[in-house]
Amino acid sequence: MPTNPEGLSSRAGAKRVGAVRPSLRRLFGDTGPTPPWDDTAPIRAELFGIDRLEDHGRSLASAQVVRPGDHDGAPLAKRLADNETVLISAYRDIARAVGLGESITPAAEWLVDNFHVIERQIRDIRADLPPGYYRQLPKLADGPFAGYPRVFGVTWALVAHTDSLFDPDALCRYLHAYQSVAPLTIGELWAVAITLRIVLVENLRRIAQRVIDSRTGRHAADIAADRLLGAGDQVGEPVDAVLPPSGRNRFADSFLVQLVHRLRDQDPRIAHALTWLDEQLESQGASAEEVVRDEHQRQVSGSITVRNIITSMRLISDIDWTDLLERFSLVDDVFRDHGCFSKMDFASRNLYRGAVEELARGSRLSERDVALAAVAAATAAAARREAVSPDAVSDDRQTDPGYYLLAAGRTRFCADIGFKPPLKTLPERIYRGLGIGGYVSAGFIVAACLLAIPLWGGPWRGVDARTVALLAFVGFIPALDLAVTLVNHVVTRRVRATLLPGLDLSAGIPASLRTLVAVPTIIMSVESVVRQVEQLEIHYLASPEGDLHFALLTDWRDADSETEADDDELLAAARTGIEELNRRYGPAPGGTRFLLLHRRRVWSPGEGRWLGWERKRGKLLELNRLLRGHGDTTFLDPPPAPPDIRFVITLDADSRLPRDTVGRLIGKMA
Repeated sequence: MPTNPEGLSSRAGAKRVGAVRPSLRRLFGDTGPTPPWDDTAPIRAELFGIDRLEDHGRSLASAQVVRPGDHDGAPLAKRLADNETVLISAYRDIARAVGLGESITPAAEWLVDNFHVIERQIRDIRADLPPGYYRQLPKLADGPFAGYPRVFGVTWALVAHTDSLFDPDALCRYLHAYQSVAPLTIGELWAVAITLRIVLVENLRRIAQRVIDSRTGRHAADIAADRLLGAGDQVGEPVDAVLPPSGRNRFADSFLVQLVHRLRDQDPRIAHALTWLDEQLESQGASAEEVVRDEHQRQVSGSITVRNIITSMRLISDIDWTDLLERFSLVDDVFRDHGCFSKMDFASRNLYRGAVEELARGSRLSERDVALAAVAAATAAAARREAVSPDAVSDDRQTDPGYYLLAAGRTRFCADIGFKPPLKTLPERIYRGLGIGGYVSAGFIVAACLLAIPLWGGPWRGVDARTVALLAFVGFIPALDLAVTLVNHVVTRRVRATLLPGLDLSAGIPASLRTLVAVPTIIMSVESVVRQVEQLEIHYLASPEGDLHFALLTDWRDADSETEADDDELLAAARTGIEELNRRYGPAPGGTRFLLLHRRRVWSPGEGRWLGWERKRGKLLELNRLLRGHGDTTFLDPPPAPPDIRFVITLDADSRLPRDTVGRLIGKMA
């Protein structure tokens, strides 16, 4: 965009709104040749259909060369901050124009109406791309994006050849085509959404800058036309006083188009201005019709691109990226047909992917090769089990790749693939290897060090050994208490909890994992019985469908005799409540859904009273015997127990069960 003409007075000079475009060297440092994406033109290239997009993905993968190892690379945060500054400035300028009742282009309307969407994208980028994660992304070794993440160049090409219109299916096919030549890492796949946002923000910044530059040009042309035409009861000024000699400056198309619009078909006295305009257009190698057509095309294409950008930003925020990641992850393709991977919940599948990432970074294998090696180890274990050889596998877990990625088989597997863990993880690995012994030893060692400092350098250095020993004995307890606090602080900050893999049972509990949720309680009154039945109903409503049964394990309160007057009333209230639940919700696939298992009182010589045998512990022991088919229990007329119960989950009477917790617990146990 050229500056305002030199011949215009200060009254005619239009103030440029928006940040001046800084040089690439200042923004990103010296990264080699100036990349084309620092140009002011919108990120727009020839539109590709899906087949050509796939071809382009394969050719791009062949052309891109990645630097070996991890590098900081050229930062994107500075460019993002600059883009934010330009977009905020453009938004304020457009909002000011709207407030003054001025007309704005459709692209400007899209920008000002959806600026909250843009702000959200920028916040998400900053939150999702911390420096440590950015450092791990593979960087390009050469080309226009040298020093920048490879995935950034991949998404840039996608945006350019789709005119910023995001299509999840097209993205999956494009990435699959790219990875058929050069596989992307799991970290890069997670960064696809982030870099897409970055490129869209960059493209929007360029179009917003054009919108502001166009407004500036039109405003300058209006001022010049007003002076030439004598608008507002002013005397028209000659061309020489308003415009510089034709051909001396190059003017923006928006300035020339607005002059054409204002001066054509006006008073013949401004013929000199029209002559100047024709000569200026000729010096710029264009005609009035051409600049008008080009300017209108730019406005139309800019409006379409801005609409596509805003639509894509909304879709990127709303779409389930975890599902997309698994669609174009090559590691998932390797695991999908082996073990229980496809039946696991997302957190567990991500645990496998995280282990693959870690092992690939510490070995010379790619992530896909690590996954294939784990699958090969699991397949070999399954083959040994089938052959029933002398060294046959005795643990079913060994037939799953996760056994070698996360569990007891990891040590041997790491040696097989040549994995070398980072040195910084050595303290944590030693601590985990020592287990509870390491925790206790650490407490005693720290306590001894804390105690040795004052004893060694204190004022009693000349005191006899017996006195020092007495001081050590007295000070050991507070030193140990402080040591435990310090060890706990370090452990909780440095040693992370280990996530347990689990099956995804959101669709329901299968018959093979049939589970009974048991609530041991004592029935004290009719009101307490009603509360317990209502709580059992809440537990059911918070749990998944399928082969899931619920039971109240009840006792009467302790008594001086085997029976009391209100025993039958309390038991009848409990049975009525359970029967109502069964009528309301129907049976489970394995039989009656809600059960009441009530026990008679037995004499306790130790207590000297009549009570339920062994109270809560006894309820659970007898429940297990009942489920295993034994009839020698103290339950009164127990209903038929559901067959083939795999798991029993016990809840206290006052427990509050968060939604889907039962399903997750069963998935972990399975």
